[in-house]
Amino acid sequence: MLGPVAANTGTMAPAHPYTPHDALARNAATRPEPWRLPIGMMVMLVAGFGLGSFYWTILQGLTLPLGYDLQAEAESGQSAAGMLALLFSFATMAGGLALALALVHGRRLLDLLGPLDLCWRQFRRVALYLVVLQLVIAILPPWSQDTELVRNLGTNAWLALLPFAVIAIGVQIATEEMIFRGYLQQHLAARFARPAVWISVPAILFGLGHYTPGTLGDNAMPVAIWAALFSLAASDLTARAGTLGPALALHMVNNGFAILILSYQGNLSGLSLYTLPHDMSEAESIRAALPVDLLSLLVSWLCARIALRR
Repeated sequence: MLGPVAANTGTMAPAHPYTPHDALARNAATRPEPWRLPIGMMVMLVAGFGLGSFYWTILQGLTLPLGYDLQAEAESGQSAAGMLALLFSFATMAGGLALALALVHGRRLLDLLGPLDLCWRQFRRVALYLVVLQLVIAILPPWSQDTELVRNLGTNAWLALLPFAVIAIGVQIATEEMIFRGYLQQHLAARFARPAVWISVPAILFGLGHYTPGTLGDNAMPVAIWAALFSLAASDLTARAGTLGPALALHMVNNGFAILILSYQGNLSGLSLYTLPHDMSEAESIRAALPVDLLSLLVSWLCARIALRR
């Protein structure tokens, strides 16, 4: 079924909440053949994994002679160097996406963001609102008396790492947003008129990408469901804004607090100032926190929508 950008009846379609997204879909429809999206995905994955293999080979060549296995550190994310290497590795998939866009769709990577000035303005506004919201949530009582935070990094070390960590998180979230809310969502919207298709498909794939039973054990499915709901919120914000700015802000603030301020012990804790006294594989603790995390996501989504209306 052709999407809304493919029809031209000579009459103006009624405005709807997702009207701003139509311009993004039009840009994706310049080469409308249905085979381009699956071929583009294949090119992105092959090129991305190829660049990733080269990236890790170079890092291993530099660090193994020093007696330090950086790739192993990155797999656990329990050291600062490992976390930085892991986050920056997302740039390899962004390179694969750029190649797929150029070869298959005749587009540039930055085209996925929407109008750059508007994208940047929306990012700043939504990020400001969400940072204030997170600070309010952090200081509001009640804190459980049984939850004792564990200091993970010293203040000086954390501050020294902070600029590199913010850039690394920016690389990671920008890559994910350009793949899921940019490439997939926009090109699906160019083919299908129903938002249920071009919002739900990226959400399902995003959730599956976060399904890691080898690491999370029994918590793998709840975390994957949370990730899918996060994707729905980010897709909705993108469709209402007409740029990736709000989704980038939502993702940046969420990951920034989870990676830099307070993380779970164990995996992905290397850059965090504090950690909780349990890890992501402990089913009881994670499932007890899940309703709070879902409520926080809902409030963050609503806060971002308010910011867009200002």
